[in-house]
Amino acid sequence: MTTDTRCSPPGSGCPVAAGAAAGAAAGAVSERRWTGAAADPSATAAARRRDRRVYLAAHPVLFALLAASRRGPVVRVGRSVLVHDAGAFREALTRVPLDREAAGTTGRAARSALGRADAPAGGVLFDQQGAGHRAARRALADDLSSAGVERLRPVWTAVLARRLAPLAAGRPVDLVPVAREVAGATAAALLGTDAAPLALAEAAGDAAYAAVRDHLPGPPWFRRRATDEPVARLRALLGDGGPAGDDAARAMLAVAAVTTVVAALPRAAAWCADAAWWDRAAAEGGRTVLVDELLRVTAPSPLLPRVAAGSGVVGGRPVRAGDRLLLVARHAVGAHRDDPDPWRPAEPAVSQLVFGAGPHACPGARPARAQLHDALGALAPYRPVVVRARADRRAALPGWRSLVVRAGEGS
Repeated sequence: MTTDTRCSPPGSGCPVAAGAAAGAAAGAVSERRWTGAAADPSATAAARRRDRRVYLAAHPVLFALLAASRRGPVVRVGRSVLVHDAGAFREALTRVPLDREAAGTTGRAARSALGRADAPAGGVLFDQQGAGHRAARRALADDLSSAGVERLRPVWTAVLARRLAPLAAGRPVDLVPVAREVAGATAAALLGTDAAPLALAEAAGDAAYAAVRDHLPGPPWFRRRATDEPVARLRALLGDGGPAGDDAARAMLAVAAVTTVVAALPRAAAWCADAAWWDRAAAEGGRTVLVDELLRVTAPSPLLPRVAAGSGVVGGRPVRAGDRLLLVARHAVGAHRDDPDPWRPAEPAVSQLVFGAGPHACPGARPARAQLHDALGALAPYRPVVVRARADRRAALPGWRSLVVRAGEGS
C-alpha cells in the first residue's frame, strides 16, 4: 500500500463541504495531521479482496477493459478518450465544453430511462446545460445545503436507530435493506412524497439498472420493455409536481439519491469491519476523515461517460468535438491502487473528485457524506463483523446484494 505519492497537488476541485457539522469539520482538520500508527496492511488487503467482488459481479468486462487501458493518464482509442489521471479528470470537467444531451452520456441515459428520450432536453438535471443547469442547481441548493441536511438528518437517523437495534440483542442485520430504507426515506422527504421508503428505493434502483441496461448490447425492443416497467413504477410512486419540478426530474433525483447511498453504505461498512476500523468510526473527527477515504475508494460512480461539445485539451492531449470522454473516477482518485487510509488521507482536491468537479460536481455530495458519517457512527458501538456477503449482479453501480453483519467482540 502506498500512501506517500498517491495525491496530486491541491487544485481547483469542487468546493463541496466535507461532513455535516462544523464540529466534525474542525475535527477533520486535526485528524488529518494525526501521525499515529498506520493501518494494518493485512487487514486492508482482506478488505480490498472482499470489495473487489462487487466489480467482478456487476460489470466485469467493462472494468477489465478499463484496467487494460490504464497504460497512461489519458489514452485515445479511436474517438474515445479514456481519462485515468486526477488532473486530467478535473480538466475534462472544468475546461472542456460538454454535450450533456449526446448519446452515451449520463444525461441521455437518464432521459431514455425516464421515458423522456423524445422530449426536449433539459428536464432531468443531468441533461441540462448552461443557464438551465445553473438554475436547477440553485433550486436544489437549499435542500442540499448544510441547513437542508440538518432538516433531513432526523429522517435517516431514526431509520438507523430502528434497523440496527437487533445488533444489541445479538441478532444479525442485513445492511443492504437498511441502506435502501435510509436512502428511500431521505429521497421521499426531499421530494415531499409519502411513498414507502423501501418501495421507492427498489423502484429507483430498478430504474437505474434499466438505464444502464438500455445502453448495453441487445435487442432494442427487449431493452425498451425492460426499461418501461421500473420507470413507470417509480414515477407512479412519486406522483407529479412538487418542490423538485416535473415528474422526470423528480424521478432522476430519486435515482441519484438512492443509488449512491445503497452502493456506498454497505461497502464502507464492510471495509470498516474487515480492516478493524470501528475505533476510528467511533471518533467524530476520525470518522469524518474515514468517510472521505471510504468514499474515495468505493467511488460510488466509478465511471462518468461524457461527450465533448467543442475542442479542448485533457492531460496534454487534444480533444475534438464529438469525442467520447470516459472519465474513470476510480482511477483518478487512486481507488484501484491506494487503500483508504484514515491516518494519512488523500488530499481533498483528489478525494472530492468522486463527486465530480466545478459546475459538474454532484449537488448531493453533502447529504451522501452526512448519511455515511451517521451510519458508521451508529454501527461503531456494535463493532460489526461480516457474516455473509453477496455481490449484486443487477446493480447500476457496483455494490452488495446482501451484506449480513452481527455485533463483534467487545461491543
